[in-house]
Amino acid sequence: MVTSATAPARPHVVVDVRDLTKSFGGVPVLRGVSLGLRRGEVTALAGENGAGKSTLIKIIAGQLRADGGYVEVEGGARPTSVRAAHAAGVAIVPQELAPVLDMTVYENIFLGRELTSRVGTLDRRSMRSRARGLLEEFGVDIDPGIPMRRLSVALQQIVEIVKNSSSGSKVLLLDEPTSAISEREVERLYDVVERLKQKGVAMVYTTHKMAEIRALADRVVVLRDGVLTRDEALDDITDDGIVSAMIGRELGELFPERGTPQDEPVLRVTGLRLDKDEPPVDLEARPGEIVALAGLVGAGRTELLEALMGVRRPASGTVTVAGHDVRGSGPKAAIARGMALVPEDRKVGGVVLGMSVVENVVLPHLATFSTLGWLHRRKARGAAHDAMSTVRLRSASDNPAVRNLSGGNQQKVVLGKWLTGDVKVLLLDEPTRGVDVGARGEIYRAITELASRGMAVLMASSDMTEVLGLAHRVLVVRDGQIAGELSGAALRHPDVQDHIFRLASGMTTRSFA
Repeated sequence: MVTSATAPARPHVVVDVRDLTKSFGGVPVLRGVSLGLRRGEVTALAGENGAGKSTLIKIIAGQLRADGGYVEVEGGARPTSVRAAHAAGVAIVPQELAPVLDMTVYENIFLGRELTSRVGTLDRRSMRSRARGLLEEFGVDIDPGIPMRRLSVALQQIVEIVKNSSSGSKVLLLDEPTSAISEREVERLYDVVERLKQKGVAMVYTTHKMAEIRALADRVVVLRDGVLTRDEALDDITDDGIVSAMIGRELGELFPERGTPQDEPVLRVTGLRLDKDEPPVDLEARPGEIVALAGLVGAGRTELLEALMGVRRPASGTVTVAGHDVRGSGPKAAIARGMALVPEDRKVGGVVLGMSVVENVVLPHLATFSTLGWLHRRKARGAAHDAMSTVRLRSASDNPAVRNLSGGNQQKVVLGKWLTGDVKVLLLDEPTRGVDVGARGEIYRAITELASRGMAVLMASSDMTEVLGLAHRVLVVRDGQIAGELSGAALRHPDVQDHIFRLASGMTTRSFA
């Protein structure tokens, strides 16, 4: 590791990062990044996928060595390994947690630093008692003797945070901590972060969500292409300023112009009931139209999309695409009639991570690209190239494994793989979840371009900016039924978000007059 003379200490700085550089395979990932992490301060680390955020926090945590520059922790330590970082008081809570699921909560908290009795045996009573006290200190009321696998992902994260804070961490690095937890669990995590802040812990919090930055951060550090573009107090920068620093262009450019839908619906849903006791759902979508399904978590939007695609078998009703009935025939028949689904969880139902881009792209229409089980690779590569050009996939490799792509590029593969066939109705379930704002802009352009080609797009989204920026028409879903519909001038009304929330939550709605 290259080092330079120690700079004068700055007030309250716990970690001093100076001129970090890092390359992989000759490709620069960090280009002279400098910043300070201060005691009792939450620093939001923002940037697109591939901007260098993960590399930066891994260097601070001792998981990677920088090519140049240095990281200095209060007291002069320069950690170059995870063990050294822990000893200096730096800990990381990664996005992909790795608890020992069959061990108890208290065993996980004291893993590697177990308490022992005078005769050298494990002092389980003391560990359990101290673990309970630590959890209560963070407002968590759980039995420290239960196995970790019985906890939600959110509680597993909090146990990991408790573990690190109880070992004397001065600095905590939180990598996308809310990416895998529900909205109702986010508030508990916020409380934990606030308690750590009051204890004087310096924190780095990486997130794609502007609401989280506003709720938690004291300052914002923005990376773009490995360069630190902004480092400011939160009060001194607007949301548009953060986004512009991340992507190098104005926020207004995220949403392209929408085309004009055709008159005759291509998708007709009549009397659809997911359960015989539920109210029926009726809806239509026209070629060239983007229809957004808005609503609260648990409203039934995902279930509706899955029923349309044949993933779920509805109790009754009809679903037709271009006049052809597809209800109850399963996904294969839906695909044959021109339907496609981009699921909410791309890693579970969207792509095969171990396969290449080409292999994933041809999966929905494999018969088109194979004969007697043999894949026509040249034909498949050509189709994949055209599809990935449409969704603007960029990769250093010509045909990488999907697991090696960023989250945004993985989502482009999920979307693009359907473009090798004739798609008339495109169903999107949270199409930009876990995707940075730059990749979002490219996905938005792809969606509007596909609509302009004549596809009908039915999109479930919890992002209100996304809903209002893309949709020609909004259907508000509550308890599995359509609670309201907005289009035209209603979507441009200043109180539209309040109106949608009231419809989604069952509150009395106000007139737009």
